Amino acid sequence: MDTRVEETSAAATTVAPVLTRPPAAQTTVTGNGPETGEREIVFELADVEVSYHGATAVRGVNLAVAAREITAFIGPSGCGKTTVLRSLNRMHDLTPGAQVKGRVSYHGEDLYGSRVDVAEVRRRIGMVFQKPNPFPKSIQDNIAYGPKINGKKRSEIKDIVESVLHRAALWDEVKDKLKQSALGLSGGQQQRLCIARALAVEPDVVLMDEPCSALDPIATARIEDLMQELKTDYTLVIVTHNMQQAARASDRTAFFTAEADEEGRRVGSLVEFDTTEQLFTQPSDERTEGYISGRFG
Repeated sequence: MDTRVEETSAAATTVAPVLTRPPAAQTTVTGNGPETGEREIVFELADVEVSYHGATAVRGVNLAVAAREITAFIGPSGCGKTTVLRSLNRMHDLTPGAQVKGRVSYHGEDLYGSRVDVAEVRRRIGMVFQKPNPFPKSIQDNIAYGPKINGKKRSEIKDIVESVLHRAALWDEVKDKLKQSALGLSGGQQQRLCIARALAVEPDVVLMDEPCSALDPIATARIEDLMQELKTDYTLVIVTHNMQQAARASDRTAFFTAEADEEGRRVGSLVEFDTTEQLFTQPSDERTEGYISGRFG
């Protein structure tokens, strides 16, 4: 399945209905993940494979991500964690030579369908990167950028700025300096600002690629506390190299690893996906046990 976006007329680019209205709940879980009670499934990945210029980076990914849970991707470097994460909001469209095969479903809709509006996908499925990346603008303008593009009125934007800064546990620290440059904030504050900026466009999902790797322990704890608060309203998927963070913060964990293929190239794959408690205490695969016990990785 080629990730290039098909150009069509305005009349033909009708966004898949699920991307324009609150989706109906789904409870069917497929793949090798756990099935515990009724869960509203947000993403279903079936035989997903991602390659770059024909070289497979990760393959055989089957899992289901549920609403209002924190799902963590763990595993050694080069195993495909971030590659899979980026497939969840079509970030690979921006990478020359990238190709996604298999099916990535979002509330039952094919995320890579030719009629899906990629801009709407990225509004509904926000992304927070490893290194805080605030715009070289004021704190207020960082938050207002997305709502302005989406046509919000000035009076609405003011309320949005305050609301999402409260949600990101940053309002009390910046309320008196909203017109100051966001680049003057500490690393932890910048990351919370980037989370607030993602929330400002009213997403359904927030993806986080190692959101705490560049932060000190105090800032990391604040981000983890924030994630727990956000999951009451949002679905969160995080990539982390910190197994303790995955154990503390996530509800479910997917363990990836990489092994050499027939040509000697390392290819990532999903080994195991389960509730975090089960995966860390009674993993079903010896490779998972070896990783979490520190024998490799």
